[in-house]
Amino acid sequence: MVTGPEDSMSHEKLADFIKAALKKQSLSMRGLSALTGMDTATISRIVNGKQKARLEHLQHFAVHLGIPMEALLSAAGYPLDGNTQLKVADQPGASYTGSNEQELLRVLDGLGLDVRDMTERVRKELVKYEEYAETREGSELITDRFPEKLEKLQSAGFYIQQLKDLYARYHKPDVPANMKTVIGSALLYFVLSADIIPDYSFPLGYIDDALAVRLVLERLKELETSP
Repeated sequence: MVTGPEDSMSHEKLADFIKAALKKQSLSMRGLSALTGMDTATISRIVNGKQKARLEHLQHFAVHLGIPMEALLSAAGYPLDGNTQLKVADQPGASYTGSNEQELLRVLDGLGLDVRDMTERVRKELVKYEEYAETREGSELITDRFPEKLEKLQSAGFYIQQLKDLYARYHKPDVPANMKTVIGSALLYFVLSADIIPDYSFPLGYIDDALAVRLVLERLKELETSP
Protein backbone atom coordinates (compact mmCIF):
# COMPACT_ATOMS: atom_id res chain seq x y z
CA MET A 1 0.00 0.00 0.00
CA VAL A 2 1.21 3.52 -0.76
CA THR A 3 2.28 5.23 2.45
CA GLY A 4 4.75 8.09 1.92
CA PRO A 5 4.03 11.41 0.17
CA GLU A 6 6.60 10.73 -2.55
CA ASP A 7 5.07 7.32 -3.23
CA SER A 8 1.63 8.92 -3.36
CA MET A 9 2.75 11.55 -5.88
CA SER A 10 4.46 8.93 -8.05
CA HIS A 11 1.42 6.75 -7.96
CA GLU A 12 -0.88 9.58 -9.03
CA LYS A 13 1.33 10.20 -12.08
CA LEU A 14 1.29 6.51 -12.98
CA ALA A 15 -2.48 6.28 -12.50
CA ASP A 16 -2.96 9.29 -14.78
CA PHE A 17 -0.84 7.63 -17.50
CA ILE A 18 -2.80 4.38 -17.32
CA LYS A 19 -6.24 5.99 -17.15
CA ALA A 20 -5.47 8.28 -20.09
CA ALA A 21 -4.17 5.35 -22.16
CA LEU A 22 -7.21 3.21 -21.36
CA LYS A 23 -9.53 6.05 -22.33
CA LYS A 24 -7.61 6.75 -25.54
CA GLN A 25 -7.86 3.12 -26.62
CA SER A 26 -11.46 2.71 -25.38
CA LEU A 27 -10.18 -0.17 -23.27
CA SER A 28 -11.58 -1.29 -19.93
CA MET A 29 -9.55 -2.72 -17.05
CA ARG A 30 -11.15 -6.07 -17.80
CA GLY A 31 -10.04 -5.78 -21.42
CA LEU A 32 -6.51 -4.90 -20.34
CA SER A 33 -6.58 -7.90 -18.03
CA ALA A 34 -7.52 -10.18 -20.92
CA LEU A 35 -4.62 -8.87 -23.00
CA THR A 36 -1.92 -8.88 -20.33
CA GLY A 37 -2.87 -11.90 -18.26
CA MET A 38 -2.85 -9.65 -15.18
CA ASP A 39 -5.72 -10.02 -12.75
CA THR A 40 -8.31 -7.25 -13.09
CA ALA A 41 -8.16 -6.68 -9.33
CA THR A 42 -4.38 -6.16 -9.52
CA ILE A 43 -4.78 -3.55 -12.25
CA SER A 44 -7.48 -1.82 -10.20
CA ARG A 45 -5.31 -1.77 -7.07
CA ILE A 46 -2.40 -0.25 -9.00
CA VAL A 47 -4.60 2.41 -10.56
CA ASN A 48 -6.25 3.22 -7.23
CA GLY A 49 -3.05 3.41 -5.19
CA LYS A 50 -3.48 0.25 -3.15
CA GLN A 51 -0.55 -1.62 -4.72
CA LYS A 52 2.83 -0.54 -6.07
CA ALA A 53 3.41 -1.52 -9.69
CA ARG A 54 6.26 -3.99 -10.16
CA LEU A 55 8.55 -3.85 -13.18
CA GLU A 56 6.72 -6.73 -14.83
CA HIS A 57 3.46 -4.79 -14.47
CA LEU A 58 5.01 -1.73 -16.09
CA GLN A 59 6.29 -3.85 -18.98
CA HIS A 60 2.76 -5.12 -19.59
CA PHE A 61 1.43 -1.54 -19.56
CA ALA A 62 4.17 -0.41 -21.95
CA VAL A 63 3.45 -3.24 -24.35
CA HIS A 64 -0.33 -3.11 -24.39
CA LEU A 65 -1.00 0.60 -23.81
CA GLY A 66 1.75 2.01 -26.03
CA ILE A 67 3.37 4.05 -23.25
CA PRO A 68 7.19 4.42 -23.34
CA MET A 69 8.75 2.31 -20.60
CA GLU A 70 10.93 5.16 -19.34
CA ALA A 71 7.83 7.31 -18.84
CA LEU A 72 6.18 4.57 -16.79
CA LEU A 73 9.34 4.00 -14.74
CA SER A 74 9.58 7.70 -13.96
CA ALA A 75 5.89 7.97 -13.10
CA ALA A 76 6.13 4.94 -10.80
CA GLY A 77 9.14 6.39 -8.99
CA TYR A 78 11.77 3.99 -10.30
CA PRO A 79 15.29 5.37 -10.95
CA LEU A 80 16.27 5.76 -14.60
CA ASP A 81 19.73 4.94 -15.92
CA GLY A 82 21.51 6.70 -18.75
CA ASN A 83 20.42 4.16 -21.33
CA THR A 84 16.84 5.40 -21.16
CA GLN A 85 17.89 8.68 -22.71
CA LEU A 86 18.66 7.05 -26.06
CA LYS A 87 16.38 7.89 -28.94
CA VAL A 88 14.58 5.52 -31.25
CA ALA A 89 16.44 6.98 -34.18
CA ASP A 90 19.71 5.79 -32.64
CA GLN A 91 18.57 2.17 -32.66
CA PRO A 92 19.60 -0.12 -35.55
CA GLY A 93 16.62 -1.12 -37.66
CA ALA A 94 14.42 1.78 -36.54
CA SER A 95 13.95 2.82 -40.16
CA TYR A 96 11.98 -0.28 -41.18
CA THR A 97 9.54 0.76 -43.92
CA GLY A 98 7.60 -2.46 -44.41
CA SER A 99 8.22 -2.70 -48.14
CA ASN A 100 8.53 -6.50 -48.26
CA GLU A 101 8.88 -9.63 -46.16
CA GLN A 102 12.57 -10.02 -46.97
CA GLU A 103 13.24 -6.58 -45.53
CA LEU A 104 11.37 -7.55 -42.37
CA LEU A 105 13.59 -10.58 -41.83
CA ARG A 106 16.71 -8.56 -42.68
CA VAL A 107 15.86 -5.89 -40.10
CA LEU A 108 15.12 -8.46 -37.41
CA ASP A 109 18.49 -10.05 -38.07
CA GLY A 110 20.18 -6.64 -38.04
CA LEU A 111 18.70 -5.90 -34.64
CA GLY A 112 20.36 -9.03 -33.30
CA LEU A 113 16.99 -10.54 -32.41
CA ASP A 114 16.29 -14.23 -32.25
CA VAL A 115 13.71 -14.51 -35.03
CA ARG A 116 12.38 -17.84 -33.80
CA ASP A 117 11.98 -16.56 -30.26
CA MET A 118 10.29 -13.37 -31.39
CA THR A 119 7.98 -15.31 -33.71
CA GLU A 120 6.89 -17.52 -30.83
CA ARG A 121 6.30 -14.51 -28.58
CA VAL A 122 4.17 -12.80 -31.22
CA ARG A 123 2.28 -16.06 -31.75
CA LYS A 124 1.45 -16.25 -28.03
CA GLU A 125 0.22 -12.66 -28.05
CA LEU A 126 -2.02 -13.43 -31.02
CA VAL A 127 -3.63 -16.28 -29.07
CA LYS A 128 -4.60 -13.76 -26.37
CA TYR A 129 -6.00 -11.43 -29.01
CA GLU A 130 -8.04 -14.24 -30.54
CA GLU A 131 -9.84 -14.63 -27.22
CA TYR A 132 -10.37 -10.89 -26.98
CA ALA A 133 -11.59 -10.69 -30.60
CA GLU A 134 -14.47 -12.99 -29.64
CA THR A 135 -15.79 -10.44 -27.14
CA ARG A 136 -18.09 -7.56 -27.99
CA GLU A 137 -15.54 -5.08 -26.67
CA GLY A 138 -12.81 -6.50 -28.87
CA SER A 139 -15.03 -6.46 -31.95
CA GLU A 140 -16.02 -2.84 -31.33
CA LEU A 141 -12.37 -1.85 -30.91
CA ILE A 142 -11.54 -3.35 -34.29
CA THR A 143 -14.40 -1.60 -36.05
CA ASP A 144 -13.91 1.78 -34.39
CA ARG A 145 -10.16 2.07 -33.96
CA PHE A 146 -8.58 0.39 -36.98
CA PRO A 147 -9.42 3.15 -39.52
CA GLU A 148 -8.29 5.81 -37.04
CA LYS A 149 -4.98 4.06 -36.34
CA LEU A 150 -4.38 3.53 -40.06
CA GLU A 151 -5.01 7.20 -40.81
CA LYS A 152 -2.60 8.32 -38.09
CA LEU A 153 0.08 5.99 -39.41
CA GLN A 154 -0.07 7.50 -42.91
CA SER A 155 2.21 4.83 -44.27
CA ALA A 156 2.25 2.33 -47.07
CA GLY A 157 3.87 -1.05 -47.36
CA PHE A 158 3.16 -4.66 -48.09
CA TYR A 159 1.84 -5.43 -44.61
CA ILE A 160 -0.28 -2.25 -44.45
CA GLN A 161 -2.16 -3.35 -47.55
CA GLN A 162 -2.48 -6.82 -46.06
CA LEU A 163 -3.99 -5.29 -42.91
CA LYS A 164 -6.49 -3.34 -45.02
CA ASP A 165 -7.44 -6.54 -46.82
CA LEU A 166 -7.85 -8.35 -43.50
CA TYR A 167 -10.04 -5.55 -42.14
CA ALA A 168 -12.30 -5.75 -45.20
CA ARG A 169 -12.44 -9.53 -44.92
CA TYR A 170 -13.23 -9.32 -41.20
CA HIS A 171 -16.46 -7.46 -41.98
CA LYS A 172 -17.71 -9.84 -44.66
CA PRO A 173 -20.80 -11.71 -43.42
CA ASP A 174 -19.78 -15.02 -45.01
CA VAL A 175 -16.43 -15.34 -43.21
CA PRO A 176 -16.43 -18.43 -40.92
CA ALA A 177 -16.31 -17.62 -37.20
CA ASN A 178 -12.96 -19.34 -36.62
CA MET A 179 -11.32 -17.37 -39.43
CA LYS A 180 -12.88 -14.12 -38.26
CA THR A 181 -11.37 -14.68 -34.82
CA VAL A 182 -7.91 -15.24 -36.31
CA ILE A 183 -8.22 -12.14 -38.49
CA GLY A 184 -9.39 -10.17 -35.48
CA SER A 185 -6.24 -11.09 -33.58
CA ALA A 186 -4.03 -9.37 -36.18
CA LEU A 187 -6.24 -6.28 -36.27
CA LEU A 188 -6.26 -5.98 -32.47
CA TYR A 189 -2.50 -6.47 -32.36
CA PHE A 190 -2.14 -3.51 -34.71
CA VAL A 191 -4.76 -1.31 -33.01
CA LEU A 192 -3.46 -1.84 -29.48
CA SER A 193 0.23 -1.30 -30.33
CA ALA A 194 1.45 -4.48 -28.67
CA ASP A 195 5.14 -4.09 -29.52
CA ILE A 196 7.05 -6.98 -27.94
CA ILE A 197 10.56 -6.24 -29.16
CA PRO A 198 12.71 -6.95 -26.07
CA ASP A 199 13.63 -3.34 -25.20
CA TYR A 200 10.26 -1.98 -24.17
CA SER A 201 11.64 1.55 -23.94
CA PHE A 202 12.22 1.75 -27.65
CA PRO A 203 9.36 0.44 -29.83
CA LEU A 204 11.02 0.05 -33.23
CA GLY A 205 8.29 1.08 -35.60
CA TYR A 206 5.83 -1.62 -36.58
CA ILE A 207 8.18 -4.53 -37.14
CA ASP A 208 6.33 -6.97 -34.94
CA ASP A 209 2.97 -5.92 -36.41
CA ALA A 210 4.27 -7.06 -39.80
CA LEU A 211 5.35 -10.34 -38.25
CA ALA A 212 1.91 -10.75 -36.67
CA VAL A 213 0.27 -10.27 -40.07
CA ARG A 214 2.56 -12.88 -41.58
CA LEU A 215 1.65 -15.41 -38.88
CA VAL A 216 -2.07 -14.75 -39.24
CA LEU A 217 -1.97 -15.18 -43.01
CA GLU A 218 -0.17 -18.49 -42.55
CA ARG A 219 -2.81 -19.57 -40.04
CA LEU A 220 -5.65 -18.61 -42.39
CA LYS A 221 -4.05 -20.61 -45.18
CA GLU A 222 -3.93 -23.65 -42.90
CA LEU A 223 -7.61 -23.23 -42.00
CA GLU A 224 -8.59 -22.84 -45.66
CA THR A 225 -6.81 -26.03 -46.69
CA SER A 226 -7.79 -28.16 -43.70
CA PRO A 227 -10.52 -30.76 -44.32
